[in-house]
Amino acid sequence: MSQYHPLTTEEAIEFVKNIPGFFSQEARLKCREIGDGNLNLVFHITDSESDKSIIAKQALPYVKIIGESWPLSLDRARIEREALQQEHQICPELVPAVLAFDDELALTVMEDLSSHTIMRKGLIEGNTYPHFADHIGEFLARTLFFTSDLGMNQQAKKDLVKRFINPELCKITEDLILDEPYRFSDNNNYGEYIEDEAEVLRTDQALHLEVALLREKFLTRTEALLHGDLHTGSIFVTTESTKVIDPEFAYYGPMGFDIGAVIANLLLNYAAQPGWISGETAVQERRDWLLQTAIQVWEQFEGRFRKLWDEHVTDPMARTTGYQDLYLQKVLQDTIGFAGCKVIRRIISLSHVADIDTIADPDLKEAAERLALSIGKNLVLRNRKLHSIQELGDIVRTATAVQNKGA
Repeated sequence: MSQYHPLTTEEAIEFVKNIPGFFSQEARLKCREIGDGNLNLVFHITDSESDKSIIAKQALPYVKIIGESWPLSLDRARIEREALQQEHQICPELVPAVLAFDDELALTVMEDLSSHTIMRKGLIEGNTYPHFADHIGEFLARTLFFTSDLGMNQQAKKDLVKRFINPELCKITEDLILDEPYRFSDNNNYGEYIEDEAEVLRTDQALHLEVALLREKFLTRTEALLHGDLHTGSIFVTTESTKVIDPEFAYYGPMGFDIGAVIANLLLNYAAQPGWISGETAVQERRDWLLQTAIQVWEQFEGRFRKLWDEHVTDPMARTTGYQDLYLQKVLQDTIGFAGCKVIRRIISLSHVADIDTIADPDLKEAAERLALSIGKNLVLRNRKLHSIQELGDIVRTATAVQNKGA
C-alpha cells in the first residue's frame, strides 16, 4: 500500500490495524475523516468495543482549499513527523507521540487528543485555560533553546537545518504574511468596507520598512527549529493540559516568529470579544484575561529560557556578560513585530480566523477587524523601539481606548 495515493477510510483502518501492540487483529474499527484544515486528510479511528482511538494524518499533494492548481511537496509530511518527534523528545508532556509513519504515503499516525479541545474553539466559547501560559512558555523555551546553537552542538544543529529545509511552506508564509497584505494580490481576502485600511497597508512606507526587516529575518536567520504555524488552531487544550500539533511548517528560523504567532492569536480573540459576549464589564474582564495571558506567554518563555541558558548553554562565548540580555531583547522585538504581521495577515490575506470571521453582527465584525489592524500595525511599527513586554500591553490598551472613544 506504500505507493502514494489518498487513502480511503478502509485503507486507513488497514494501516493502523498493523501497528504492533495497539489494536488487536479482532478489533472492530470505525473511521471517519475529520480534516478541517487547508492541506491534509485526517482520519479518526476508534475501536467500537474498547473506545481505544488513534489519529492518522495524510498530506495531500496540493492545497486542499484551492485544489490541484496549487501543488505542494509531500516531503512536508516527513518534516512534520520529524518535527513532532523532535518536539516530543524535548517536551513529551506537551506534544502527542508519533506511533507509526509511512513517508511514501505521506502518512503519520499519532496519539489521539479527542479528550482535548482545539484552543481556538475553546476561546470562542469563552473558556479560560489557567495553565496555558505556563505550558506554552515551557514548550517555546525548551524547543527553541535545545534546537539552537545555544543548547546543542553547532555542527549537529547544521545537520538539522538541512533536514528541515521547507521551501514550499516557507513560501506560503513569506507571501501571505510578509508580502501580499502590503500590495494588491489575488490572494488577499477582505471586505470592501475596510478598503481604507487596506490602502493604508499598501502605502505606509514606514510600515513597509519594518515588514521588510522582519521578512529579512524570516528569510535568513536559522536560530532554532520553529513549529512555523503556532496558532490556536494548532494547540489542543483542557483546563489542565496543553498539546501542540501540526508542525508541518517547521523550519529553522527566528525564535520570535513562533512566540509572536501565539501572542497574535490571543490578540485576535481579544479584538473579537464584543462579537461573542455582551456587556461592557464582561468584555473588559475577558479582554484583561486574554491580554494578561499574552504577556505571560512571553514572561514564562523568557524566565524558562534564561534558566536553560544558565544551566545548559553549550557555547562558551554565550556566557559573556551582557550577551543573554541583548539576545533576549532581540527575540522580544522580533516577537512583537511578527505578532503584528500575523494579526494583519489574518484580516487582509488568505485564511482568516474563526474568532473574527464567524461574528454574526456585521458591525461588530468590522469593529473587530479594524481594532485588530490597529493593534497589528502599531506592533509592527514600534517593534524595534520596545524593550518590555508590558509595552505590548500599552499598545493594545491604547488602540482599544481610541476605538472605544470613537464608537
